[in-house]
Amino acid sequence: MGYLAKDKSCGWLMGKRRKKVVCTFLVIAALVIVLYFVLVNFLVSAALVPSFMQKLEAFERITEESYAAQVQTSDIKINRQMTLNATEEWLQTAESRKISVKTEDGYTLIAAEFPVAEDNHKWVLILHGYTGWKEEMYPFAYWYHEQGYHVIVPDLRCQGESEGDFIGMGWTDHYDCMLWLGYILSQDGDAGIVLHGQSMGAAAALMISGDEELSVNIDAVISDCAYTDAYAMFGEKIKDWFHLPAFPLVDTACLVLRMRGGYDLKDASAIDAVRNSRIPTLFIHGDMDEMISVQMSKDLYEAAGCPKELLIIEGAGHAQAHEKDPEAYFGAIRVFLEEIYEK
Repeated sequence: MGYLAKDKSCGWLMGKRRKKVVCTFLVIAALVIVLYFVLVNFLVSAALVPSFMQKLEAFERITEESYAAQVQTSDIKINRQMTLNATEEWLQTAESRKISVKTEDGYTLIAAEFPVAEDNHKWVLILHGYTGWKEEMYPFAYWYHEQGYHVIVPDLRCQGESEGDFIGMGWTDHYDCMLWLGYILSQDGDAGIVLHGQSMGAAAALMISGDEELSVNIDAVISDCAYTDAYAMFGEKIKDWFHLPAFPLVDTACLVLRMRGGYDLKDASAIDAVRNSRIPTLFIHGDMDEMISVQMSKDLYEAAGCPKELLIIEGAGHAQAHEKDPEAYFGAIRVFLEEIYEK
């Protein structure tokens, strides 16, 4: 009996130790999961919440890295300065006004409008890129204005003067743009609208083009260095900016963003949109773009179900096509639009 009692005691002790080990493991696992979600929340905020990015000085770092990744040849620098000088001169005399719209979730969005005196129905909506602002798109506004277009240049959600919670990566932006399209149609019910976007703004324009409800009255899309989808871009930047693996962080980020920001990165797919588009689209990209691979525009072009053209500017980095070869860039846009409106 004594031997049996001793055996039961050992079993009880081993069971207690096993439970303790299991409890310890569960506590550690819970802490790891909590820390993991804290990390993902941090990454989402660091990449998509401008106020948080400013605290981390992420804007400055992204700007520095973007500048370092660009091509810095003398012709680009000269063309850039000439364009800026001409744009500044135009701004001193051009009629302009600030306009605003209110989103369904309560945010005020701001845009600059540059009307023209001509009695025509030509309008253009110009969309900037990730962490951008409307003023950097004024050189495009100047060019279109000179061609006789009424111009609208908004600050996208959460950037520039516009309110918001999360940068939309083109997805929330393409819905927000419905408000600007509505404004244009309220001013001119017969408006023929061109969408001209750069980088994230180009992706947003392409997402609009594939949505039958949003693409009414849109005659053409000019897509300058767009990405195929936000999910792929977010994965690349997680690796480039934070030196962390894309999987499983991006999938978890999608879950976190869906809960916090109300949208999923997987929804923000320009390549899915262009498959459904019937709007004539000109795809433009620089072949030395290190921020968004030129292959993405090639993939978008191949996938597009609409009338389409592809222009690759040799020697241009990210968003530099118009500075590397302004004659080819704006010449292609002019011919593309003239052919559309002559039909």
